[in-house]
Amino acid sequence: MQLATIFIGFVIFGFSENIKGPAIPRIQFDFMLSESQLGTLLSLNALGYLIACSFTAYLTKIWGIKWVTVAAFASMAVSGILIFFSHYYPMFSTSYFLMYIGNGMLEIGLAILSARIFVKNTGMMMNMTHGFYGLSSTVAPLIATGLMKVSIAGHTLDWRGMYLVMLLLSVIPIVIALFSTFPGDDIAHDDRIPLKALLKDRVLWLMVLVLTFGVVSELAVGGWLVNFLEKAYSWDTVNASGMLSIFFLCFALARLLLGPLTDRIGFVLSLMIFSGFSALCTFIAIFGGESVAFLFAASGIGIAMIYPTVMAFIAKRYPKGSDTAITFTVTLMGLGSVIGNYLIGGVTELVKHMVGEDSPTSLFRGLQAGYSFIGLCAALCAITGLILYVYLYKRKEVI
Repeated sequence: MQLATIFIGFVIFGFSENIKGPAIPRIQFDFMLSESQLGTLLSLNALGYLIACSFTAYLTKIWGIKWVTVAAFASMAVSGILIFFSHYYPMFSTSYFLMYIGNGMLEIGLAILSARIFVKNTGMMMNMTHGFYGLSSTVAPLIATGLMKVSIAGHTLDWRGMYLVMLLLSVIPIVIALFSTFPGDDIAHDDRIPLKALLKDRVLWLMVLVLTFGVVSELAVGGWLVNFLEKAYSWDTVNASGMLSIFFLCFALARLLLGPLTDRIGFVLSLMIFSGFSALCTFIAIFGGESVAFLFAASGIGIAMIYPTVMAFIAKRYPKGSDTAITFTVTLMGLGSVIGNYLIGGVTELVKHMVGEDSPTSLFRGLQAGYSFIGLCAALCAITGLILYVYLYKRKEVI
């Protein structure tokens, strides 16, 4: 039942995060948002995610991981209902904000639960569970595109109805969690590593940077790839969403098949290799033209490994302080995501103005520059991983 909660939880998490790809252009049209405003919207929602990360560990100590998990799924289901009835931008942005609070609570909850359960073959198991996120993310854009065209009693679901249907799936893991028991809530607080001790560890700060750069690069693809392909190359929604699905297929397969490699070659070395591969694929795809657009999808192979490998590293290095270390790391990562999404939209808008609004290539150059920021984050993830490796190697603490 614990494994079912984790696996299905990651499936729902993948849906909620990545159905936005095909919906973003419609949301932008309905509310008449510019690229910069769109980036701000995604940033504000990442802020909701960040806020959730900051209080979830505290709630876990009070309620236990079981009820925190139930509350996370419940808030996502409620947000789906509110999004359906959101016909004005303030209500929509508030409802979207609530969904990301649920996502933040869920991510912390599932990460804590995984760290408590997977004490052997940690890298493989972390990647496998996160692989379920990748699998649902693979089909999410296609399901979203299909649902938006479905008509019920003469009414087309469109993006609002699609969000309602997908987020109400959260009821399934709520039922499973209610009938489950969860380990680790009985660990004495005296045995846990205090936050002050963790803050003095440079390794944790470097890992924060690795995770932040990696996750900004990962999550930004879901929000910006379809938008890029539709506007830069005039792809239709089905083909653009298909490319996003292939990205997540590579993403999922990498986690399911390459997870054991992280245990063999080491977590830190894995972070360097995989993030570097993702950066290379992204830059070639951006500047190589439409003929190498498939490399956008291939970049998912590398970036997929970052988050679960960082979680495995934390679980190994801080066995009695994983709750606190995970919360601290993911909270700061959330802050980076807020800044990252805002910068992508801002860079796109800035370059458009620099090229000149009257120029036929202004939007294309702006989109290239904005998406290059995603590749830059992957590259910075690899560079930070190298710094971390050297630091640990000198102290003979490489994991």
